[in-house]
Amino acid sequence: MKKKLFTLLFLVLSTTCFAQNDSTIFKGTLTNKEYNVYLKIDFYNQNIKVPGQEIFGDMAGFFGDYQDGRKWLITEVSITDQTASLSIINDYGSEDLTAELSVTPEGKYIFKQLKGSTMKIARNRKWLKLPKTLEFIRR
Repeated sequence: MKKKLFTLLFLVLSTTCFAQNDSTIFKGTLTNKEYNVYLKIDFYNQNIKVPGQEIFGDMAGFFGDYQDGRKWLITEVSITDQTASLSIINDYGSEDLTAELSVTPEGKYIFKQLKGSTMKIARNRKWLKLPKTLEFIRR
């Protein structure tokens, strides 16, 4: 009887271990080489500080540009399976948008701007509108 009880307990515990979510999917630095931009994210702990803009406190992450210091701040996140819904504002607070970040089976990240302002980056002293969909890879 003890052996059966022990076996049953072991099976229950082992299945709960395998059922836990992977808490590293939406954590780390993701890059897009085509536009030379990146996402620095931690959607689980939401403890990312934006360099030079620590006054905003801890955030879920930010969208940065390797050639320019401006940032787009990720203010709200909700995760469902392999997709995260995001609320984003620029560092001046004058533009905002909603977006979605999803993970493909190949491990690539697809960033889609859904509603609101179009994200822009500075190139050669002009604004360049980013496409509504960008592909990122983990760095």
